[in-house]
Amino acid sequence: MRVLGAIEAGGTKFVCGIGNEQGEVIERVSFPTTTPEETMAQVIAFFEGKQFDALGVGSFGPIDPIKNSPTYGHITTTPKPFWGGYDIIGKLKEHFDVPMQFDTDVNGAALGEYTWGAAKGLDSCIYITVGTGIGAGAVVDGQMVHGLSHPEMGHISVRRHPNDTFEGFCPFHGDCLEGIAAGPAILKRWGKQGVELPVDHPAWEMEAYYLAQALVNYVLILSPQKIIMGGGVMKQEQLFPEVRRQLKSLLAGYVQHPSIIENIDEYVVYPELGDNAGICGSLALAKLALEEA
Repeated sequence: MRVLGAIEAGGTKFVCGIGNEQGEVIERVSFPTTTPEETMAQVIAFFEGKQFDALGVGSFGPIDPIKNSPTYGHITTTPKPFWGGYDIIGKLKEHFDVPMQFDTDVNGAALGEYTWGAAKGLDSCIYITVGTGIGAGAVVDGQMVHGLSHPEMGHISVRRHPNDTFEGFCPFHGDCLEGIAAGPAILKRWGKQGVELPVDHPAWEMEAYYLAQALVNYVLILSPQKIIMGGGVMKQEQLFPEVRRQLKSLLAGYVQHPSIIENIDEYVVYPELGDNAGICGSLALAKLALEEA
């Protein structure tokens, strides 16, 4: 069995791992995301001397995943200090002569759940993470979705909750989905982290209202066979029933499919790969790099 290298390049921390084509993580390490120079030095130190056949990189974004683009492999207009315009794949290729696959962390996680997790055996899925930011990746007909670049489903516009006066924190759009529903929005709106709020706090009905609107858009545009929701905010288990309820309510019977009408608890789900969704997603990217080599 061939050996795969994986990098989950997060805005808060990097996770590096070695695994296999079954999605098993054999060895892993994590460290904080600081400057590119410091962080990538730790990445290179982890992989040096190890034998692996391909490397998958799932990165925070925005990025350029289009292989014929002059800036392929770069992190682009990120607000993350020091990382804008950084050529992460170019740096890795200076040290490792193996096939590489580069995509968003959420596209990678969607591919991982499609390959080994909650969407295994299906043709399509969406993976959305709700944490420090909001991002979503999609697999359609077994392929990650790309176009001009990659999907930016965390920055869509949503209707305002009638009781919400928070201005939003996204530096680009203010009150886009990420700007009013990511973890920092909960903290700035209510003065406490989500984990500090009781399960019956009005924050959760409002949060579900925004997330359910996003899911309505994704269902109507992409019609995924499974919606997988991860990230720190979604660990608040009271969110899932409310998101499902509001999704059904907002769709108003328009999409007449048993997955929504009868089995929504199995349609909108937590990642089957759990906290390994990101690193397993990067393993799935490495597996794809081998297949395309």
